[in-house]
Amino acid sequence: MNAKNGGIGMDSTAPVLSVNQLDYKYEQQNVLEGVTFSIQKGSFAGLVGPNGSGKTTLIQLILGLLRLQEGNIELFGTPIQKFKNWNKISFVSQKANTFNRGFPATVYEVVAMGLTGNIGYFRFFNRLHKKQIYQAIENVGMSDYVHRNIGDLSGGQQQRVFIARSLVSQPELLILDEPTVGVDTENVERFYKMLARLNKQEGITLLLVSHDIGTITSYVTDLLCLNKTIHYHGNPSEFYQKSDEEISKFYGHSMHAISHDH
Repeated sequence: MNAKNGGIGMDSTAPVLSVNQLDYKYEQQNVLEGVTFSIQKGSFAGLVGPNGSGKTTLIQLILGLLRLQEGNIELFGTPIQKFKNWNKISFVSQKANTFNRGFPATVYEVVAMGLTGNIGYFRFFNRLHKKQIYQAIENVGMSDYVHRNIGDLSGGQQQRVFIARSLVSQPELLILDEPTVGVDTENVERFYKMLARLNKQEGITLLLVSHDIGTITSYVTDLLCLNKTIHYHGNPSEFYQKSDEEISKFYGHSMHAISHDH
């Protein structure tokens, strides 16, 4: 998701994302209640919670896909209602790789699609654009596959390509919704290591939505636990100092969190 628009007076010192007292209802049923948190520039934030906890609704509100009901959201210091600089944000859906495997496009061509929001359709890529495309592919470790058809790749490789497509426009905030869905277990750890490297080396702020609390806490700098409201926001290591009873309360059922030490 990328759109090219001009920005308006954004505060460079403000959090990348700020959410304040957010409430949301579907047909009078509370989905989000008083959700409040902020994400600073350079963070790698992990958002976890059980099914039905409101994670998808929260992301849709942040992306402007749903209209606010109660509360406020600010992006780069600007209220979302006035925010225009959507090219600063990219989104990778868990359904990114659910497409026709016979789709006739190479890795290069798929990643190049991420620039259409910047330069428009039916425009030729100049030398700088091509450099951006190859750099994005290299950043996700897919340079050896640049001319391979996207349908010939594994699920994990496809997701890396779709992340490259999101990175090619050089966003400052990358939001990923359950990106390891369809990725085999062997490649999940490699995938999270790649995200951590992008965060540290490229300086991209990440918001990762996941159900895999045990794995992501080894990589994220900030952990948010959502179940209608934010039950925890802080250092992942401190989360594990909570009792099983407290953690189970977050999730609404019996839960024992196990950190995967890498």
